Amino acid sequence: MPIRPRWGAASQPTSSDGAASPRPQTSRPNKVKRRLRMFPSYSRALGVLALAAFAAAGACAQGFPSKPVTLIVPFAPGASADGIARIVARELSQALGQPVVVDNKPGAGGALGLIAVTKAPADGYTIGMGATGAIAINPHLPDAPPLKPEKDLVAVAKVADIPLVLVTHASSGFANLKAFLDQSRATPGGLSYGTPGQYTAQHLSGELLASMTKAPMTAVAYRGSAPAVTDLLGGQVPAAVVDLTSAYPHVKAGKLVALGVTSTSRSKIAPEIPTIAEEGVPGYAAPAWMGLFAPARTPSAVTTRLSDALKAIMARPEVQSQLVALAAEPVYLDGKGFGEFIAAESKKWAVLVDERRPK
Repeated sequence: MPIRPRWGAASQPTSSDGAASPRPQTSRPNKVKRRLRMFPSYSRALGVLALAAFAAAGACAQGFPSKPVTLIVPFAPGASADGIARIVARELSQALGQPVVVDNKPGAGGALGLIAVTKAPADGYTIGMGATGAIAINPHLPDAPPLKPEKDLVAVAKVADIPLVLVTHASSGFANLKAFLDQSRATPGGLSYGTPGQYTAQHLSGELLASMTKAPMTAVAYRGSAPAVTDLLGGQVPAAVVDLTSAYPHVKAGKLVALGVTSTSRSKIAPEIPTIAEEGVPGYAAPAWMGLFAPARTPSAVTTRLSDALKAIMARPEVQSQLVALAAEPVYLDGKGFGEFIAAESKKWAVLVDERRPK
């Protein structure tokens, strides 16, 4: 009695005597050859698609910009950082031949506006101004805003350094940085210093100084540099780390003493003030800075177009003088150089934030 195959099993052909016949041999080598012959076609198709994408990106860059560009500024209108952004926007408008419209979106320590940039199409028509806090410090905080600059943004160019300065009241008796640090070491808990807010560049500049010199210091957070300077003048705090704009008029008036700027070189605005490194803390550098960013995956030809325009703008003496008037140091770095600079800054602040985080 012939045995029926099970449900779903393939039946095997039999010969007239009931014996199983051998399966016909498929020509596997021929299938392989046919597949191999198809690879050149796939390769050609992929090549055509790649060339088409490259040509589209090139055409986009060549025609860029063909409409107004939006510059998102994550600072409040009227702030010095907003003034810097408006100078850049005005000059970019002339260089690109299209309006560059400033859109202020303050909040979340400068991150809110940059988050808006990340959600814009990656075509160069929405760019943003970013600064130290939102780009290099905030991502390392435990309650960081949902912004990952290294993944969500591409650096276009650095345009300015913002000088920060450690100042004390003239009546404090601290003639130099060493005297201040010596007194801080001798004071339980260290001397206090005012800052524009917790985890700002000014705050962490002070924390870096404390870490490098082994001198304890206690940060007192204010809502901006101006109120910190006001309390310093009133004697409520013995020192402050603030932007040079807020402190320098009082330094020139003899009410405050500048112990050092946090940057690697002396400020063009106040060249008589030494750097903290010059004052006996070798290797100390805590600059605040600003630059332009675009959404990730923006065509490189577009970001290069923007970066080249900014390079020419920042080289103009009249632009430099306008930025200096806002207590900013004109500094240009292209996208590649700026990206490398940010990576080093982010690493430095990540280590410090981790050291200072309450355990």
